[in-house]
Amino acid sequence: MSTQQFDNVSVATKANVYFDGKCVSHSITLADGTKKSVGVVLPATLTFNTGAPEIMECVAGSCEYKLKGTDAWVKSSAGEKFNVPGNSSFDIRVTEPYHYICHFG
Repeated sequence: MSTQQFDNVSVATKANVYFDGKCVSHSITLADGTKKSVGVVLPATLTFNTGAPEIMECVAGSCEYKLKGTDAWVKSSAGEKFNVPGNSSFDIRVTEPYHYICHFG
């Protein structure tokens, strides 16, 4: 089961808009200082670069992803997560809105 709610958070009201609006997210900070982003990727094939390691948690919808240096596309659906190394990248292919939480590591 995916995360349903975060309590006691600070939310950045200005959205992070990427790829001409195909990805929109909001940054949140938990009470303990942990930072995450919550957003949606609309149908597209995109490449994201990472600084810190990330865990992508699917809240609704689905995607296929391919980590840098691999050839295989892997499906991720609601309730599933995938890990992305820091200082890397991943391709994501979405055919329906993919709602996610990005946990920064």
